[in-house]
Amino acid sequence: MRIEPLPPLQTLIAFEAAVRHGSFTRAAAELNLTQSAISRQVAQLEDFLGRALFRREHKKLLLTASGESYAESVRATLGRFADSTADIMSRNSTHSLALACSSGVAALWMTPLIGEFLGDYPDAEISLRVVDSLDSLIRAEFDIAIYFLRTAAPSGVTAELMFKEAVGAYCSPDFLAGRVLTPHELAGERLLVLEDGQRPWLCWQSWFAAAGIPNFSPKKRLTVSHYPLLVDLAIAGQGVVLGWSPIIDTFVESGELVPVSDHQVQGEGGYHLLRPDGRSATRIVRAFDEFLRTKI
Repeated sequence: MRIEPLPPLQTLIAFEAAVRHGSFTRAAAELNLTQSAISRQVAQLEDFLGRALFRREHKKLLLTASGESYAESVRATLGRFADSTADIMSRNSTHSLALACSSGVAALWMTPLIGEFLGDYPDAEISLRVVDSLDSLIRAEFDIAIYFLRTAAPSGVTAELMFKEAVGAYCSPDFLAGRVLTPHELAGERLLVLEDGQRPWLCWQSWFAAAGIPNFSPKKRLTVSHYPLLVDLAIAGQGVVLGWSPIIDTFVESGELVPVSDHQVQGEGGYHLLRPDGRSATRIVRAFDEFLRTKI
C-alpha cells in the first residue's frame, strides 16, 4: 500500500534546518542554498499542509502551534531515517570510523591523535567532519564526536565528560621575554580575540571577570574568527591567546607557547565525548574510543 500523503523530502529538510537555526538565512548557509530557495521550500510545505508553520514578527522567525508539533515529528523522523542510513552504510566496512569535532579541536588536538591511531590501526578508514556548531551536526554523520558543552547534550546523543574547562593565557617565549604578569598587568598587552559570540566557551571578558576585573575591554586587540589562526598568531609573537588544556598542551610542551599568568579559570563546561544513541559500534569505533581514553 502506498504511503501518503507525503510532502517532498527537500521541503522537510529545509523546514527542519530553518527550525533548528531559527533563520532562513542560516538554514540556507548550512544547506548551500539561497535564502529565497529555503523560503520557497517552506512555503511549498505550508501549501501542501494547508497550515502556516511560521509567523514572522519583528524580523523574528517563530513557530506556529502547528509548526511546533510538526517540527518535533519531522526532526525525529529525519533523525531515524539518517540513523538507519548510517547503519546500512557502516555495514559496508568494519574498518570505517566517522569522527566529528570543531575546527579548533581538529587542528590543535585531533589531527596528531589520528596519526598516532593509524600507526596502530593502519586498516582504519577514517573520515573527519569538521563542524564548529554542534547544532549543525546530525547523528548520522559521526560515530564519535568531541565537542565543548556547557549545558546538556542534544537529544539522541550520549555525552561523557572528557575534561573540564581550564583556561589560561599564553604567548610565545619572546613576546614578553619570559615575564609572568598579573591579570591587571596583562590587561595592557595585545590580546588575541576570537570573534565568535555564538560559541559557549569562555572569552577574555569572563577570564578577566574571574580575576576580579569586571567589565573588561581590551586596550589592544587582534580579532580573528578562526581559533587555530589565533594560536598561530600567538606562536608568531603577535599577542596573548586564551588556551584550553589539554588542547593547548602540545604547544606548551614543545616550548612554542608559555603561560603568561598564574591565573587560570576553571569554567562550568567541558569537552565531551559524544556518541549517537542506539548505534552499534564496529571494532574500529570501539578501538578509537578506548584509544581516546588513554589521552584524557
